[in-house]
Amino acid sequence: MNNTSSLPTRNLVDTAAAQGSFKTFGKALEAAGLKETLKGRGLYTVFAPTDAAFDKLPSGRLENLLKPENKVELVSILNYHVTPGKVLAADVGKLHKTKTVQGQSATIKTAGENVMINDAHITLTDISSSNGVIHAIDTVLVPTKH
Repeated sequence: MNNTSSLPTRNLVDTAAAQGSFKTFGKALEAAGLKETLKGRGLYTVFAPTDAAFDKLPSGRLENLLKPENKVELVSILNYHVTPGKVLAADVGKLHKTKTVQGQSATIKTAGENVMINDAHITLTDISSSNGVIHAIDTVLVPTKH
């Protein structure tokens, strides 16, 4: 009996696109030139802001970030949403912080069934892909400036 049919065949980018609630995240990945990275090998955990999370940004902020001259800042913000390795929801709640691809750590807090990364609530968990997992969040994470 072949069990591989239940394994996800889409990469993180295609999985996010198929979900339908990560359109803005996909546009941001494209503008930042990060689509190929998240389509590639390796395992990643992506705390992906939903379209509603991007809508919460101050007026004009997203449009400004998507401009070519702001690519460095956009890359930094998007990489702050990605953690190396595949961390499922059952394990996220056991962490106190996670090191992001961007370099800084994000804080993980658990209150009952609610799990937060920094100030973002994780609203949907364990969206599996062939090269990692996506957890939907309700707020765009912004790394601290040095």
